[in-house]
Parts: sequence; C-alpha cells; structure tokens
Amino acid sequence: MPSPRLLIYLLALSLILGLIIWLISAFSQLYLTAPPLLVNLLLFLAITLFGLLIAASVYYYFNRSSRRRRGHSRKRRRRRNQVSAPESKTEAAGATLKALRQQVSQIQDEVAQQALLERSQEIEASFSRRELRVVVFGTGSAGKTSLVNALLGGMGGEVSAPMGTTQVGETYSLELEGLERQILITDTPGILEAGVTGTQREQSARQLATEADLLLFVIDNDLRQSEYEPLQRLAEIGKRSLLVFNKTDLYNDRDKEIILAKLRDHLQAYIASEDVVSTAANPQPATVETGEVIQPDIDVIPLIKRLAEILRDEGENLIADNILLQSQRLGEEARNLIDGQRQRQAEKVIQRYQWASAGVIAATPIPVVDMLGSTAVNAQMIIEIGKVYGCELDWSQARELASSLGRTLVGLGVVKGAIEIFSAALEFAVATYVVGKAIEGVTAAYLTWIAGKSFMEYFRRDQDWGDGGMSEVVQRQFQLNRRDEFIKAFVQEAIERVVKPLTENSQEEDEEDEPTNSRHQQDWEDKETDSHRQQDWW
Repeated sequence: MPSPRLLIYLLALSLILGLIIWLISAFSQLYLTAPPLLVNLLLFLAITLFGLLIAASVYYYFNRSSRRRRGHSRKRRRRRNQVSAPESKTEAAGATLKALRQQVSQIQDEVAQQALLERSQEIEASFSRRELRVVVFGTGSAGKTSLVNALLGGMGGEVSAPMGTTQVGETYSLELEGLERQILITDTPGILEAGVTGTQREQSARQLATEADLLLFVIDNDLRQSEYEPLQRLAEIGKRSLLVFNKTDLYNDRDKEIILAKLRDHLQAYIASEDVVSTAANPQPATVETGEVIQPDIDVIPLIKRLAEILRDEGENLIADNILLQSQRLGEEARNLIDGQRQRQAEKVIQRYQWASAGVIAATPIPVVDMLGSTAVNAQMIIEIGKVYGCELDWSQARELASSLGRTLVGLGVVKGAIEIFSAALEFAVATYVVGKAIEGVTAAYLTWIAGKSFMEYFRRDQDWGDGGMSEVVQRQFQLNRRDEFIKAFVQEAIERVVKPLTENSQEEDEEDEPTNSRHQQDWEDKETDSHRQQDWW
C-alpha cells in the first residue's frame, strides 16, 4: 500500500501537469483572438510566477535537507560518543575504566582530580586482582559472625588468619577447591546501631557492601522495613546479593517455610528465589521430651552449595560487574564535578555579556525588543557557552538560535514580565531622570541571563531542548530566576553596574552644561545692561 506522502506527491504532480496543459491551451486560443503584445505580457507573467514557484520549492527542499543533515550529524555525534557494545563484561569493564580516566583528566580542581584519580587507580588495580570479595552484611543481631565462622569451617578450604580487625570488621582469606581465585570474606559491623559511633560504623559497612563482588545479606526473621531499605538500594544499583535467613533453629518447619515464602514473594523483583537461603549458623541447645539437652548440628550446607555454585559459574562476571558498578559510580561523581565546573565557567560568560548588553541598552536609545532582534550579543555569548560544553557553533548557527530565543522570550511574555519586575524594583531606587534608561539596561541584563541559562541547559543535553522544546526550558528558567531572593540580589548588583554609572554620567553632563548656561545668562545680562546704558545715553 503506497504511503500518504507518495499519494500527495502524485496528486501534486497531476495538478501541475493539468495546469501546464490548460495554460498551453489557453495561450493558444489567446494568440488567435487577442493582441500579440498582451498575450506576450501574460505569458511573461505566467513564466515568472512558475519560476518563483520552482525556486520556492527548491529552497524549501534544500532547507529541509540541511536541517535533516544537521539532525543526522547530531545523531552520528551521539552514536560516536557511545561506546560500541563489547563482546564480554570484562571488555566492558576495561572500556568503562578508560572512559573514567578521560573524565578525571577534564577536572580542573587539582585536589578533587587527585582524589578521583587515586580511587580510579584502586578500581583499576582491583580489575587485575586474583580475589573474589564476599561481604556479609546485616544487623548486629542477625548472627553474621557466627555465619562467617560456619562458612569458613564448612567450605572445606584452607582458611587464613584474620587479615586485620578494625572498626569495619574482619576479613578472612579462603581457597575453594575448583576455583582459581582466592575468596575474601568480610564480616562487617552491624547496621541500625545506636549513637554516633554506630552511625559511622554503618556508613563504613554500607561502603564495603557497595564494593563487594557478592553480598550476603543476613536477617533472622521476616524482613523489617529498616532492613528492606538498604537491601533495595543495593539491588537497584546492580549489586549481586544472596539473602540469608539465619537462626532458623528458633522456628518450627512450618513457620520457617512461611517466612521463606514471604521473603521470596516480597523480594522477587530484586533477588531470585534460589538466592533466598535458610541457615542455622549457631543453633541453640534444645531440650527433648525425655529432658535430655541436645546440640543441633550447624546447618549452612544449602548456603555453601549456592555460594560455591555462584563463585564458580559467575566469578569472572561478578568481578567485571563490580568493576562496572564502581566505575559508573565514580564516573557519575566525575561528571557532577565537570558539570559544576562547566556551570561556573558558563555563568562567568553570561555575566560578562549580560552587563555588556546592559551597557549598550542604557547608553543608546535602542529598545530592549530591538536589541533582542539584533541578537549580536546573544549570538556571541552562545558561541562561547557552546565552547565551554565542547560544542562548536558557527556564527550563522548561533545567530539563528539567538533569533529563535528572542522570539520565544517575546512570545512567552518574558520580556513584558521582566520590564514590569524591574520597573517596580527600580522605581524608588533610581533618580527620575535616568529611570527609563536604567529599567531598559537592567531588563536587558536580566533577559541575557535567562537566555544564557537556557542555553546552558541546551548544551548540557547535547544540543537538545528536550521534549518540551525551547519554550519549556525558557519558561522554567524565568520561573527559577524571578524569585524574590534572586531579584533582590540582581537589583543590588545592577545598581552598582548600571544605575550608578548612568547617574554619574548624567551628573557630569549637567556639570558640563552649567558653565555654558552661565555664560548664556551672563551674556544676556551684559546685553541688557548695555541696552539700559544706551537708553540712558539717548
């Protein structure tokens, strides 16, 4: 079935052909009945109109094609900026580390750059390490330490002495048969502890949890809200986790199965059912019907089997996933620093141009709307803001953007609103003889600020206004920058930069005019005296 656009083209072509045939027939009849001069004049007009129609069509086609090419070039730039899909998670981790180094090199703050560089080097070093890091995380009452001891004793490998006891817990090294990499198991401090020290220890524990290749989240009952929140956050950032329901010896079989079913149902969005495991790492002595006290066996075999299966099958991917996660988190931190750095640089550019435009408007009788129409100041400002964000624009592109933004400012009523704001703000703060120029100059500075902030958002989005277009961005910036605290600070600065120079210039002009006026007055008085003398003489 032909497309609607093709049908439109065919219909237009048919109409044009029909019109040409009709014109030929009409002019043939005119040559037989009308004077040749009149027919030639009509023919000339018809050919001219037809040529203009063809020229307009060609212009529309090439203009549309150029816009389409610009759109395609933007898409190509975006595709070039995207890293090509790697063949494995290990390659993806390496590519992410390379991108991270490039980001860190762009940071100008030497202290921040050095701190991020050291952390990126730590991540890079862990990329080539030969260990798998398993972190045991949970509340202090969940039995984490007992679970670590049971795992070390039950996994059947060679266990080293603790690698150091600090306020962030103990780390043990374990070699598991069939696994080339060494396993590091870290017992972290309990979360939800009271006091300042407890809060600090919890922060350290959470940091260790985010750096783990595999997380064992230990609970001793149905999941409480205070436990669900950190588990949800860790799962949302992509942390691979096992949920360990410990101390099951305190429940009968029926209650244990009910709790396990609830946990699996509640966490199905974050943790697979087979990764919710029950254990009894340190079972309490039990008294049987005969009165005999027995010590139940430690039950961690299901966890050991699942843990060994994951480490053997997913070990390399776990490390790569963790490297990706750490790199992405550090990359986000670097991007925020770069964004803040660019924002400060762009705002300096805007401030320079806003007071330049204020000076031009205040010193000349050009209305603010006409200044927006000329767009020369805004166009140059746009070019410099683009350079800050790594986007190169030529003068014609910048001028077109500035013209569009000027029309948008007028169309949205931002110009009118700004004039009203500063007319009210400056009415009682400025001398009457310069108030008009002051209002126009300050309004021009304010509109330049709105324009600059709007283009900062445009370049941050890789030369894209977003779904709402330019109007939505401009309207949002106007609303953000019309708050009382901003307007008060802006007016104070404008008085120093615009109003005072205007007042001083006006006073200097008055002082220059005073001697001239005095001379004119003296000449008049002298002439009047001479006149009286002449009258007396006569």
